[in-house]
Amino acid sequence: MKRTNQQITPSLGILHLDKGQLQYQLTRLLPADELKPFVRHYWMVSWNLEGSESYPQHVVPNPCVNLVVERNKTFFFGPSDRKFTYSIHGKDHVFGVKFKPGGFYPFLQAPVSTLYGKPLEVSSLLDVSAASLEDVLLGDIPLEQKVKHMDQVLSACLPAEDREANLIHNIVQHIEQDRDILRVDELSTRFNLHTRKLQRLFSQYVGLSPKTVIQLYRLQNAAECIEQGLTCELSQLSQDLGYHDQSHFIKDFKSVIGSTPEEYMQGSESVPSDKSRSRLE
Repeated sequence: MKRTNQQITPSLGILHLDKGQLQYQLTRLLPADELKPFVRHYWMVSWNLEGSESYPQHVVPNPCVNLVVERNKTFFFGPSDRKFTYSIHGKDHVFGVKFKPGGFYPFLQAPVSTLYGKPLEVSSLLDVSAASLEDVLLGDIPLEQKVKHMDQVLSACLPAEDREANLIHNIVQHIEQDRDILRVDELSTRFNLHTRKLQRLFSQYVGLSPKTVIQLYRLQNAAECIEQGLTCELSQLSQDLGYHDQSHFIKDFKSVIGSTPEEYMQGSESVPSDKSRSRLE
């Protein structure tokens, strides 16, 4: 299996990443070349907090399916539309596979929206059991060997490339990179797709609506601006994100990030979140 540019740098999306990196090590690596149309990267989080308090890491959701390999908790998790929290404690590590937006559908061959709130058993899709994956990927072998093993497992059931999956990936990438995209009709115009078809494709390939995906990325952008001290004027920030009503912006920000913008500025995120999500990616 050919591999290029093996290690990549973690990106934003993990809230207060600078604080989190003092508590754990996050490593991301690329898959074998034949898997790149489907898989964004592999990730591993390791930590040793023995004798210390647990650390709650909050993560803004994104439109990707993840395979999370954790002792007795190994599942495929579909995208979520709410912040989720992983409680880091003791000494351990977790291995994961982050699929590209649209990249999981060719494996699943069913609408990704069916995974919303319903984790999928590993053995229902791959020719391995959750326990066997845990034995290898959570064992003491070098990370490079773990990555090679995951390459082999996924390549054993490698699907054909899917044109519409590639299209969806390009659309989501455009939403992520172009912060001026605020409405679904702007996407429809940009990619010459009827709004209804766009919504159908997102339900099938992403598992979230295009409106939700736009909102997730723009509110993540807002959190990044606040965290990096790039803005203190909420009225201007809400307008930049296409909100005509600041109270609506505050409501949406809290529903996704878990705190109001003012609380986030103070670094005092509230605890409630989607704790059913077991991943740091």
